[in-house]
Amino acid sequence: MKLLKTKAPALQVPAIGLGCMRIAQLADSAVQELIRTAMDNGINFFDHADIYGGGGSEEIFGRNLDGVNRQDILIQTKCSIKPGISYDFSKEHIVKSVEGSLKRLKTDYVDILLLHRPDTLMEPEEVAAAFDELERSGKVRYFGVSNMNPGQIALLESEMPDRILFDQVQFSLAHCGIIDSGLNVNIENSAGTVRDGGLLEFSRIKHITLQAWSPFQYGMFEGTFIGSEKYPELNKVLEETARKYGVTPGAAAVAWIMRHPAGIQTIVGTTKSSRLAEIAKADEFSLEHDEWYRLYLAAGKKLP
Repeated sequence: MKLLKTKAPALQVPAIGLGCMRIAQLADSAVQELIRTAMDNGINFFDHADIYGGGGSEEIFGRNLDGVNRQDILIQTKCSIKPGISYDFSKEHIVKSVEGSLKRLKTDYVDILLLHRPDTLMEPEEVAAAFDELERSGKVRYFGVSNMNPGQIALLESEMPDRILFDQVQFSLAHCGIIDSGLNVNIENSAGTVRDGGLLEFSRIKHITLQAWSPFQYGMFEGTFIGSEKYPELNKVLEETARKYGVTPGAAAVAWIMRHPAGIQTIVGTTKSSRLAEIAKADEFSLEHDEWYRLYLAAGKKLP
């Protein structure tokens, strides 16, 4: 599996990571198989959050790591969401959340901690203090955010320069506003509306690794575009591309993300081992320049 460099010289991550949001619904044996399949395909990066499955996803993952060397895997988790209540970046909440995650994951540390959703009441000094404590205690090695714009990241980094290594955002062929706005500069159309503060360019300048969540979704959890009657042209081109490279349309869709020079890491949330193995083949080829644009246009996009 291709490795992506991060801002931290000692940390490289695989181009594809396994999102564990839905594994709480699986049997232990299925989770064990999913972990084995991931690692057999060079995917040693596992993405969690304290709210996934009400903590159940971390719990089932933690109890099914027998035979896995902790040093051989990268575990990422997220915190800050209090379901139905608020988002909370207080030092107390961050530290308490991490301690709960460690207990459920049955590990002494997580490799990466992300702040899950922006807290408009955040105080950068408190976040910095929480990160300092977690790093000093060895409970967290690296830090990042999720669903944040450049201004919010810059605000956090005003108290902890160059501490943010990752930003996990929704990104796919059918949900790629960070691409659209950059191709429709100074044009009066909806595609040219900058909704993310120039995140793609900011992340490249600051060497922040973007992580793509829901790489097969359109809208906000409206459904997957692969096989959807809403995207006939996209599916046609995906199938043609997949046939050319001997892979599945899902692998072709991930290859589209991987082709971007920003070095975006794709987080796939499948719970099926066979599908994970198929998606991992996206690492075996690289789309040509014009193939990338053909898929983009097939998703219903227009170039000015």
